[in-house]
Amino acid sequence: MSMRMRKKRNFDARMDACGDLLLAKGANGILNMKEAAENYRALIDFQTAFGNNQPVALEIGCGKGGFVIELAKQTPTVNYLALEKMSNVILTPMEEVKKQGVENVRFLNIRAECLPCYIPEHSLDVIYLNFSTPLPKLGYANQRLTHRNFLEVYKKLLKAGGKIIQKTDDRDFFDFSLEEYQACGYALTEVSYNLHENGNPDWNIVTEYEQKWVERGLPIHRVVAKLN
Repeated sequence: MSMRMRKKRNFDARMDACGDLLLAKGANGILNMKEAAENYRALIDFQTAFGNNQPVALEIGCGKGGFVIELAKQTPTVNYLALEKMSNVILTPMEEVKKQGVENVRFLNIRAECLPCYIPEHSLDVIYLNFSTPLPKLGYANQRLTHRNFLEVYKKLLKAGGKIIQKTDDRDFFDFSLEEYQACGYALTEVSYNLHENGNPDWNIVTEYEQKWVERGLPIHRVVAKLN
């Protein structure tokens, strides 16, 4: 039986303090499609949200936010959306963005399937999928973030020539993802079954989860899937 995460102390007040960073939030922290339809008002205006017209990238499943925060600091000329469905989790990276004064990150506290309710079509340059849950059990394939149902959604959100950049430690999930990308017409480049084989590439931002696997000597898989 899984343990439920304990709610953070002073959670509501702390969430309110970060409210200007949160662009979408569902009931009880998780927005499903029914709630999205009921609560939908308008697509996010990136000019209003970020105060500029810079390119926009999205990370689905930001966790503690180490990756997106570091990437945002390295590339201040790009705006970043960080999606995390669990409110108790998303509070940590929002507070870190506040603490570090990072100006080009905003957050979505929703499920990935609700993205079309908030993201304008053909408005994203990149989607990052870092160590998404592989969901290996039979019958769960259609819930994987690289299942063709999701890939077709991403097609509508990405600009022409936009790309998905995926990293995972799960070989079966990686092989599944490669097949799904190709089935949906994405062109595969930079396919690596061992990203750290010759040390960490200078451009690669290592997540906390990734570092644990690298320290154990286990391979990290990576691919760039680009819209033709």
